[in-house]
Amino acid sequence: MKCALVTGGSRGIGRAICYKMAEMGYYVLVNYKSNAAEADKTLVQIIENGGGGELLKFDVADKTDIKKVLEGWIEANTGKYIEVLVNNAGIKDDMLMMWMKDEQWENVIKTSLDGFFYVTRMVLSDMLVRKYGRIVNVVSLSGLKGLPGQVNYSAAKAGVIGATKALAQEVGRRGITVNAVAPGFIKTDMTEGLDEKELGSMIPVKRFGTPEEVAHAVGFLASSEATYITGEILSVNGGLYS
Repeated sequence: MKCALVTGGSRGIGRAICYKMAEMGYYVLVNYKSNAAEADKTLVQIIENGGGGELLKFDVADKTDIKKVLEGWIEANTGKYIEVLVNNAGIKDDMLMMWMKDEQWENVIKTSLDGFFYVTRMVLSDMLVRKYGRIVNVVSLSGLKGLPGQVNYSAAKAGVIGATKALAQEVGRRGITVNAVAPGFIKTDMTEGLDEKELGSMIPVKRFGTPEEVAHAVGFLASSEATYITGEILSVNGGLYS
């Protein structure tokens, strides 16, 4: 059974990506850290729409947790394999660098950058053996452009962008593509406190994006039609920055 693992799949962009993967015919592994209620909602909707999947609870910032849960799942499910990995999990903890605390830096880096490394390494072996795989990393406008108050988040996402390009060169000959999508202002929990009317005036399309629009881009890069696209960063930002 072909599976798609989506980290941070319980809400927002991650939830929309889970729905898209299910729509594409994948058995969806919905990863979440703590919000079981929202993760359940995601899985229930997948099943109601005719898809299949299960919840996979682990903290992407904790390599021991990743090894225990994800490696355990892989070993216990020999009839299933992860063909698509979407590294979506991430957190923000904004603060100007001069006032940023150690834990604000460490937590954001561990979740996005360390999480990418440990989760991807865990599922890559099977992709290499099967000579096919799709890895899509959800990064950010912040990782391309840099935004004030987000030195930690910008550094984490920029690191994943660099890793995306490097890994694409390592595994391309084995039928595995590695790409990223870089959302701009998207209507999610992360942007709830922002003034869409004011910020939207700076965006050429004059609005925030939707999680579904990001998920559509992820779905394309995860498809067999995107075989000749790898090492790319696809911006989904309404023309705000390119």
